Amino acid sequence: MATSSIPTTTPSAEIRAANRHRFEFELEFVQSLANPHYLQSLAQQNILSQPSFVLYLDYLQYWTGPEYARFVVYPHALHHLSLLQNPGFREALKNTATAQWLSEKQFDHWRTWRAGPVPTVSLEDAITGAKATIHQDGRAPATVVTEPTPLFGIAPMAPTPHPFSS
Repeated sequence: MATSSIPTTTPSAEIRAANRHRFEFELEFVQSLANPHYLQSLAQQNILSQPSFVLYLDYLQYWTGPEYARFVVYPHALHHLSLLQNPGFREALKNTATAQWLSEKQFDHWRTWRAGPVPTVSLEDAITGAKATIHQDGRAPATVVTEPTPLFGIAPMAPTPHPFSS
């Protein structure tokens, strides 16, 4: 008769403390990915080019699951984690204009997530300095592209309505 090797006791206080420390450490790192300028710093230091770091980013994908994503305060961190799986995006982050463009898009999302679409500026336009026009009352012009285009072949986060918005 075979016996089960599954322990029936609860983990020791040391193991629980180590697990909690690892959880907090990884959560803090994942949330730091919400900062485009931090991502640029990692790219410029060639940290994003190291195969071991790329594997670590792949490992962190488990944070996108609902059982872990509920702990993330900055949802852009999860979107950036997904974008970081793309080598083209990791390389583009070395350019200051890419980080600035990403920062502006993030700010636009925070500023208008309840108000509707914002003027879309492509990465190329951001690099060349082209600006989108906005009416005095804050409305976007009629020619604004309301469907965001994928950046580096990865679809952007879909806007979700706030549960308490009218």
